[in-house]
Amino acid sequence: MREQLICKNVTLGYEGSSVAEGLDFTISAGDYLCILGENGSGKSTLVKALLGLLPAMSGEIIRDEETALNGVGYLPQQTIIQRDFPASVREIVRSGCLARSGLRPFYNKQEKALAEANMHRLGIADLADRCYRDLSGGQQQRVLLARALCATGKILLLDEPVTGLDPRAQADLYELVYSLNRSGITIIMVSHDVSAVRYASHILHIGSHSQLFYGTRDEYLSSRLGQSFIITDTGGAGLPEIEEEAPEKEQPESGLSAKKKAAIAAGAGLIAAGTGAAIRHYVKRGERNV
Repeated sequence: MREQLICKNVTLGYEGSSVAEGLDFTISAGDYLCILGENGSGKSTLVKALLGLLPAMSGEIIRDEETALNGVGYLPQQTIIQRDFPASVREIVRSGCLARSGLRPFYNKQEKALAEANMHRLGIADLADRCYRDLSGGQQQRVLLARALCATGKILLLDEPVTGLDPRAQADLYELVYSLNRSGITIIMVSHDVSAVRYASHILHIGSHSQLFYGTRDEYLSSRLGQSFIITDTGGAGLPEIEEEAPEKEQPESGLSAKKKAAIAAGAGLIAAGTGAAIRHYVKRGERNV
């Protein structure tokens, strides 16, 4: 399996003070890596490093040629202000193509087609003209996932993607991300939620200033650390099994499956008049796909 990201004995931190040390793991194409850790353990710092926004204090972060060229699709934690962003769904999704458009002040035909295809893929094509701020939390996360896919369709990094969602929306988003992984997209998910573990192929658990575990999900669940984490967060109930389904076939652009249509809110709202400049401002506020 092709190795996309390799961390070799990496130390991360700021202004000479380390936050996380001894990070040593590999992410291969098709992996689903779940990054666990308490607040202050360095998860956010690791996210910045994986996105190329923060250099390692020591050690080495190696990216394969394709990842170095196309970067990582990023779905960040949202703030209240960002949830209220006044642009249409289509504008938000298309903004994922900004990195590849450079200084060109418009989207070309291929970029527009990519945005439409990803909206269909995530079941939000009927919401294209809706204002982003009018959507539910689950719908907004689907929009941001489509945007991340426009940046790169090979590897996605999701930072606490279910925060603030109701249980049903959380379950739907987990299943959606799992289906993307099964289609061949590499997933890196940072989470506090124990439910995320059952979908992962690999687990990275970091503690205060150190890496506590890296390995497969089964190895983690059989380890003392994994058992302690699962029992503590589930009250001893353990993790339910994933119900395996055949991979979804791609839907033609002209229509959606009944399952996807059921997940889409009906009706059209006001069309937001967001401009390219406004989208660029939004991206520069720390949300740009790198």
